[in-house]
Amino acid sequence: MIRPRLTLFWLWFYILVVASPLPSRCSDEGDHFTSLFNGKSFEGWQGKTQNYKVVDGTIQCKEDRGGTLYTVASYSDFILKIEFKLPSGGNNGLAIRYPGEGDPAYAGMCEIQILDNSAQKYATLDDRQYHGSAYGLVAAKRGYLKPVGNWNSQTVTVTGHRIKVELNGTTILDADLSEVNDFFQNKPHPGKDRLSGHIGFAGHKSPVAFRNIYIQEL
Repeated sequence: MIRPRLTLFWLWFYILVVASPLPSRCSDEGDHFTSLFNGKSFEGWQGKTQNYKVVDGTIQCKEDRGGTLYTVASYSDFILKIEFKLPSGGNNGLAIRYPGEGDPAYAGMCEIQILDNSAQKYATLDDRQYHGSAYGLVAAKRGYLKPVGNWNSQTVTVTGHRIKVELNGTTILDADLSEVNDFFQNKPHPGKDRLSGHIGFAGHKSPVAFRNIYIQEL
């Protein structure tokens, strides 16, 4: 026979430990990562919120809309984890150390390209324009994106002037942007040496979706 006091103890144990929701965090990294997106609203975000929407726990750029949606908070050195899904011909960008105005590819430290490399319309781009590249600055390795319509996992580590991009477990970019002096179309990047700024999504009129957005400050 189970004594009443023991029954009550296990009932409270279940309520407090088992059934209670865990705080938002990156499940495989313990408490070091915090969520940048609550899955329900643009709380903590600013910029072109009218050009994006929250759909089924994701942030999605509206079709034929664009502009930069970026965090209210600013960051210096960090590790960022995101998942993204590209539609056919999808095009977006991950703004790194964005100052809050201007083109993030030039005014910020850089824009990490998010692109459907398989689209025929992108067949003749400069190498520095394909997925994972520091746009216009350093080319990323290709061949590691999952087929269109699948979720990809990407980790971006920013320390000082160095940026590393890991796509689906493979490092596709690892570069010190302070050493770059050859620019796509010879267009300068005045923000590339910035040491802090916002994180954002630079939409280019296609419904690229993002979810599970976590950051760890270094």
